[in-house]
Amino acid sequence: MRDYGEDVLSGDWRATGRTVVTELPADNGLVVELPDGDAADNAAGFVGAVVLVDAGNVHLEDRHGRVRVFPLGAGFLVDGEPVRLVAPVATVAPTGRARTASGSFAVTDARARVARASRIWVEGSHDAELVEQVWGDDLRVEGVVVEHLEGADHLAERLVEFGPSAGRRVGVLLDHLVAGSKESRLAADALARVDAAHVLVVGHPFIDIWQAVRPSSVGIEAWPDVPRGIDWKTGTCRALGWPHESAADRAAAWRRIRGSVRGYADLEPALLGRVEQLIDFVTAE
Repeated sequence: MRDYGEDVLSGDWRATGRTVVTELPADNGLVVELPDGDAADNAAGFVGAVVLVDAGNVHLEDRHGRVRVFPLGAGFLVDGEPVRLVAPVATVAPTGRARTASGSFAVTDARARVARASRIWVEGSHDAELVEQVWGDDLRVEGVVVEHLEGADHLAERLVEFGPSAGRRVGVLLDHLVAGSKESRLAADALARVDAAHVLVVGHPFIDIWQAVRPSSVGIEAWPDVPRGIDWKTGTCRALGWPHESAADRAAAWRRIRGSVRGYADLEPALLGRVEQLIDFVTAE
């Protein structure tokens, strides 16, 4: 009797010759690409970061700030490999209750609260994006709006214009708020011009919010030391071997960094504690 070896019908014979496509959650900040070649609506080669997933669609923002919407599913590339994008799944605590990216228990079936008069202010758009990514669900439940100052230099002017008072508090998060820094002087000057009882200014020690992301989450050993006099973002990208010449290069670097953040465990405690402190301050009755 002739020996034919293994049973040719054993195993998953239907998958023979087929490429197995990995399923990947469309997490905020994930950078994906549409393959070159024929594609509807001139989408071939489009590259963008995930900014929203809703109603079975994924919203992708390219480096020019343009947002396009595509159906979830197959037809995307990540690092050159085909993937099938699926909706992100909330993490589940051992108790069975879902948690938000900040680690708090998710509030299910709750509508976003009408915005409070109180506000949280951060220095720039990157700070606001990171706070939204990790604490966004919590902030919507509490009705807290996060606004960016476009730099700490505007803090005093903005506080005077806002007029903090009881029930109209302001929590401020500043970069590099350490003794003797420019930011510490700006904070002291701003607080002297308003009723400081209704303002809380806190900060982290990092030169830029990028450093508040744990290096291990980004896939690097440490954030590089950038000499004084060199733009920190440009110097950081150069030291890491990333494109750095243009604003678009630096924007792509930020998307890469933000895309590595899945939740609070990817952030340094020096930032986590300060944001939680601000939320408590502006939501206190």
